[in-house]
Amino acid sequence: MNLVTIKYTAKIPKLNHPILIEGLPGIGNVGKLAVEHLIETLKATKFAELYSKDFPPQVFINPDGTIKLVNNEFFYWRAKKKGQHDLVLLTGDYQGLSSQGQYELAESILNVLQKLNVSHMFTLGGYGLGREIKDPKVLFATTDQRFVKETKKYGAVFKKNEPGGGIIGASGLLLGLGKLRGIAGTCFMGETPGYLVDPKSAKAVLKVLTKAVNLKVDYSRLEEKAREIEYIAQQLNEMESMVKEKPEDIRYIG
Repeated sequence: MNLVTIKYTAKIPKLNHPILIEGLPGIGNVGKLAVEHLIETLKATKFAELYSKDFPPQVFINPDGTIKLVNNEFFYWRAKKKGQHDLVLLTGDYQGLSSQGQYELAESILNVLQKLNVSHMFTLGGYGLGREIKDPKVLFATTDQRFVKETKKYGAVFKKNEPGGGIIGASGLLLGLGKLRGIAGTCFMGETPGYLVDPKSAKAVLKVLTKAVNLKVDYSRLEEKAREIEYIAQQLNEMESMVKEKPEDIRYIG
């Protein structure tokens, strides 16, 4: 097995001016939740799997008792009406564990995109603030100044020097390396506490993204997940308050 291996599970689709939408695991799993929601809602078709030696040495166990080697997966969706683009959707179980692995993965992904003649991409992620957020904003960064004004119209905001450390991981690297290959792109980052999966932030990102790609999707499943996470967060806060009030009552079982 090479450092990165692409396995095509279906014939490579012929698409009309496709756009990539990427959402891999990251802060709050914002991008992953958003792309998985699109795949499910649009009933997108899987056509390729990406495997890497830079992923954790792990398999998942399926509900039927079989195993699945951790990977990333490519899907496609064909536009249904005028004004829409065909889409390539990328999500998966992990990002690379090392800097070299991240670069190898990004280059392999871009090789697939160039075969499909992708000329624009949207990468999705979370912007961790470490605190609760009632109405998450969506920040953005793009490969070309020409896109800034247009992107603001979709509801995304630009904050100078934020994120302070730049965009780390696939969402940023795909944009940077893609720019070298002539592929334009924009990253949407949903504000999130960062310590729990965040469907609310994923919904905020999708609301901006769907304007950019002229899509309408149902958010009810994400809203249901958001309520579940809010309940869990509330329970955790209550437990934390109890510990602070009565630390002597806590017992540890080894």
